[in-house]
Amino acid sequence: MMRVILANKLKIRLMAVLAAVSAALPVQAADFLVIAHRGASGDRPEHTLAAYERAIDQGADYIEPDLVATKDMHLVARHETEIGETTDVGEREEFADRKRSKTIEGRLVTGWFAEDFTLAELRTLRVKERLPGLRPANTRFDGLYQLATFEEIVALVQAKEAETGRRIGIYPELKHPTWLLQEAGIDTVDLLATALRKAYLDDADDPVFVQIFEVGPLKRINALVEVPLVLLISSEGGPYDEPSMSWADIMTPSGLAEVAAYADGIGPYLGHVLGEDGTPTGLVADAHAAGLAVHPWTLRKENAFLPPPLRRGESESAAGDLATLARMVVASGADGVFTDDPALVVQALGEGD
Repeated sequence: MMRVILANKLKIRLMAVLAAVSAALPVQAADFLVIAHRGASGDRPEHTLAAYERAIDQGADYIEPDLVATKDMHLVARHETEIGETTDVGEREEFADRKRSKTIEGRLVTGWFAEDFTLAELRTLRVKERLPGLRPANTRFDGLYQLATFEEIVALVQAKEAETGRRIGIYPELKHPTWLLQEAGIDTVDLLATALRKAYLDDADDPVFVQIFEVGPLKRINALVEVPLVLLISSEGGPYDEPSMSWADIMTPSGLAEVAAYADGIGPYLGHVLGEDGTPTGLVADAHAAGLAVHPWTLRKENAFLPPPLRRGESESAAGDLATLARMVVASGADGVFTDDPALVVQALGEGD
């Protein structure tokens, strides 16, 4: 009974915060960055050129490709090195013998892995929707798109800049760089630094952020390029390459001061920025005091990803009130946000202007 009472009180408190934020329009968010998480992945299969282009057309300030590497040292956009979940590789008889199990950062994963394929082999695959149960409309695009290389993503951004006349940023994340170096001998830090220099995107004023969930690789890339760097922060645990560190310690004022020595911002789990009742925590203020920008992740429109007061209807896949959550993030003082649905966030931040 006590647990039910506390839950109801929390819901009432959250609803009060939501009402206060909604009443505070127009939102002053002129410098707030809308970062398209894996592209407009709420509308198209993630990490495809189609998803990135749609995000740009919807007004995103930055597009975010997660980068893994092929056996022949090409950077390609996938959320994980395991590609069976997001491609048709499991249906390809010629690659049946590539299926295996690997322990990635302490987690046993079975499937097919990008680092076991050449780029030419990956080019024969086609992408499919990662969340078909929640995003059935995206499955109509299954089989249409190839995996995208980082070079192709840069070329797309440059073409869209020429078409639109506006600056479009790129926000790459290196996935498992320490593990890939140790287990496969692939140095994705060097590959990305080289790619950025080749594209003339390695200066401090270029519209690029590089993000990683690890400390050592960020420090390494800090010595190779001048672009802003972001330490990603997960919901629990700590950085894989620094087992003695915890995210909780890193998010203290002294921990954030240490981060500021090698990075320009943090990308925390949204729950570190907004409390369960919807009010801001002290993280944004502490990060700003250390000179760090704050870009939390991830806003998604589906009920499955929203707090109960923002859900609409009974279906987990139905769209809830993402606009109010976006305004809450702005009200927290954060400098930007990752979202699967850039069109909805752009619209929410523009309402009342």
